[in-house]
Amino acid sequence: MNLILVVSVALRLLGAGYSLLLLSRSNDRRFGFLTLMLSFMALRQLLTMQTGRTGVEELPGLVVSVLAVLTVYYLSTYVDEETTIKRELQQANDRLRRFRKAIEHAGHAIFFTDPDGTIEYANPAVESVTGYTPDEVIGENPRLWQSDEHDEAFYAELWTQISSGEVWDGELTNRRKSGERCWADTTIAPITDDEGTIEHYVAVERDITDRKQREVRIAEQNDRLELLNTTNELLRDINREIFSAATREEIEHAVCEQFVDGDRFTAAWIADRGVVDGTVSPRAWAGTDKTTLADHIEALCTPSSTPVDEALETETAVVAPVAHHSETTAVETHAIVVPLVYHDAEYGVLVIETADAETAELLPAQLFVELGQTVADAINAAEQKQTLTSDTMTELTFRLSEVTEPLATLAAQLDCTVEVEHIAADADGQRRQYIAVTGATPEAVSEYADEATHIETIQHVCTNDDCHLFWLVDDGAAIVATLAQYGASIESLSITGTSGQLVAQLASSNDIRSFVDALQSTYSGVTLVAKIERERDIQTEAEFRTQLESALTDRQREAAQTAYFAGYFEWPRTNSGEEVAEMMDITQTTFTQHLRAAEHKLFERLFSETVTSAPG
Repeated sequence: MNLILVVSVALRLLGAGYSLLLLSRSNDRRFGFLTLMLSFMALRQLLTMQTGRTGVEELPGLVVSVLAVLTVYYLSTYVDEETTIKRELQQANDRLRRFRKAIEHAGHAIFFTDPDGTIEYANPAVESVTGYTPDEVIGENPRLWQSDEHDEAFYAELWTQISSGEVWDGELTNRRKSGERCWADTTIAPITDDEGTIEHYVAVERDITDRKQREVRIAEQNDRLELLNTTNELLRDINREIFSAATREEIEHAVCEQFVDGDRFTAAWIADRGVVDGTVSPRAWAGTDKTTLADHIEALCTPSSTPVDEALETETAVVAPVAHHSETTAVETHAIVVPLVYHDAEYGVLVIETADAETAELLPAQLFVELGQTVADAINAAEQKQTLTSDTMTELTFRLSEVTEPLATLAAQLDCTVEVEHIAADADGQRRQYIAVTGATPEAVSEYADEATHIETIQHVCTNDDCHLFWLVDDGAAIVATLAQYGASIESLSITGTSGQLVAQLASSNDIRSFVDALQSTYSGVTLVAKIERERDIQTEAEFRTQLESALTDRQREAAQTAYFAGYFEWPRTNSGEEVAEMMDITQTTFTQHLRAAEHKLFERLFSETVTSAPG
């Protein structure tokens, strides 16, 4: 038997068997083809064995058999490597699918750009952060949603950092598609190849708008609290200064100086509004000079309806811009115009200037309104004190003719006589005028007052013979309002029909001309007919006591003294009127008559010396 042929057949059968084994393991059809080929090759050689050919002739067949077996071996090795590669590729694809799914479902905006910054991919969360859909941003640059919060230098530094291969991490203020401002916590990282060349950039943006808005609100609240604390300390200092000041001038200068003592306000000034033409005239200032102040006043009062008018008419603090010029440039400050009004008395405005718009906006307007009332109250008290303590008085007599004023209109409409008896403030701080009316019935007066425009409340008090006493409260249009504003007191005010007479007193140190101008410009038909300078009659306590005792009879004095020491005026009473009468050994009726007479003389001394001091 030919040995070469046997070995060749054996190799072919071995290769076929090995290929069949590999086919069963890998299920690769290439091994099936080799199995069939080797099987047919082995069959052919088995048939050749019957021909009796020599071994040398079968030597090429042996080589083919060896090569066939090696082919099966190397193919098995290739198939193993191919299987490994396919498995690794499948695993990589699975990871990529999971990665893409994670990106697509991430709550943060994620997008990839080319090295020039053009967006190539964006996940759906981009829309929740920027307002733009992924399709809208692909092919665009992230500048699409940039705001003007960051300057060019900021973005240049950002690009320098990421283009050098470093990761940039920080907060960006962007603008959504709707135009709404938003904040994003952003990370931008470069993606490089094996050689370090940047191929892409990946950016992750997390919306932190809610957090930033809370931080902004907290910061604003902290700023406002700090501002309020500073302002409250300033107001306390102002209150201490104005209550230690003796005159209006000292009060006004103290207020202005206190405001410019810190760095919050740049200037402060107080000015009057002219009653005749509405001209604003400064009285006191700090933080500026008179020339510069004139420019400020001109800038503030340029509009036809000025902030000064608005503040005084509405009695609210008004914030207004003031554009003026410094030596070289135009400057805009913000003025807080505060009305100085106490009841119906107007003492001008306090204007506080600041270069910080937020200061004017954050401070509550009511705070300044209350300050204005406090300052006006202090000025009113100073002027009242000056009027009461002045040694010399100026007495002014005015003739009234067809004056448009609540009491004058009452007298004209009812053709009666109206005299002011007394003026006092009620529990609500309103000015209550006590008037005596003759020539008209109480019913007619009440009926007229119910329809009158400027009379808010009226009450009939009593009737003596043909004189009826009323008290009323007006809306501030009465002539006593102007008198109160200038610290004047009324000696007498009487109007019959359409004509009457007013006698008023002011301290000689007051601004008499301004008072007369104000009165005549406010009420047409007022004419100054006399002006007299005289010394004030100052009555001491001893003189008052002596005059009162001389006016009382012995019985009246005895009734008052016995009632006082017996506790008749206490509450609850220690002794009743009947018991006090028994002490005096008189009837209760007689005791009551003597006591009432004494009380009447006491109150007459207290209230009849002057008509009113016209309280503010």
